[in-house]
Amino acid sequence: MKTRTIVGLSVPLIATGALAATAEQFYQFAFKRIDYIPNAGATMLKYAPDYYNDVNWVKMRPDLTVWHQQAPDGERLSALWVPRRGSNKVVVIGHGYKGTGITMSNYARMFHQMGFNVLMPDDRGHGGSGSDYISFGWLDRLDYLRWIDQIIAHMGQNAAILLFGTSMGGATVSLVSGEKHLQPQVKAVIEDCGYSSLDGEFAYILKNVFHLPRRPIVPLASLINYRRLGYFFKAVDVSGALRRSRLPLLVIHGAEDTYVPTFMGRENFDAAGGPKQLWLVPDAGHAESYWVNPDQYQNHIASFLDTHFRY
Repeated sequence: MKTRTIVGLSVPLIATGALAATAEQFYQFAFKRIDYIPNAGATMLKYAPDYYNDVNWVKMRPDLTVWHQQAPDGERLSALWVPRRGSNKVVVIGHGYKGTGITMSNYARMFHQMGFNVLMPDDRGHGGSGSDYISFGWLDRLDYLRWIDQIIAHMGQNAAILLFGTSMGGATVSLVSGEKHLQPQVKAVIEDCGYSSLDGEFAYILKNVFHLPRRPIVPLASLINYRRLGYFFKAVDVSGALRRSRLPLLVIHGAEDTYVPTFMGRENFDAAGGPKQLWLVPDAGHAESYWVNPDQYQNHIASFLDTHFRY
């Protein structure tokens, strides 16, 4: 074989190998579990004293318990349970990317004060739950159905359940709402700054953070994920799930969100098939809407629930 022919064959092979390595690197960056909570960005640090006050409120409660379940694929899952005596209302709170249930303590405290029992799962690849990889809500949506079954077994058939989440958690509870066999005890959904699709979110991050095009990295990483977790990125279609849902939906999104861009909140709102409200919070970045004005945030949620949450 001539040297020129060998070189001609080698160049595309080298290029293909480099692209595959880049996709694997991106996949590990995005999906690999970490057993610590990343430091908050500079914007969020100003809220740290209030945040840790809420975390301590949860951790010091004498009635705090840890719930467990084992998924059909063998993964062990964990969640925090904060009861509210005398109430049949329950909120399931989905946490954000590389957070845990306890990182949602401010929302747990708020909903508890509003009369809710609170369940705070650790999603796959986070905290006390298993898996070497984060599933960005897709596998978690089925875990949440089992958490809901556990709530009903604990509370009784008259339980009235609200789904709430921020960022990845907002996408997760939205995916749950589109499930065909969702339990009738689930009455409403509130999603705060969730993405409208995983493929779209990764394309946005690659372009705006890494200054890279979607192709070929996202399709290659999607193939890697299919081989490891069993689904392609395009399966995680949050807007599509909301289109199937008929539950009342409140979409909250920071007007200045540049991590999960604000237009994704509008896409989720536009897609929703049931009664819906959209609140774009002025001056709020990603997952910051609560912290900009906690009282206003609670009042807005209370108004939505007064209209749409039946218990």
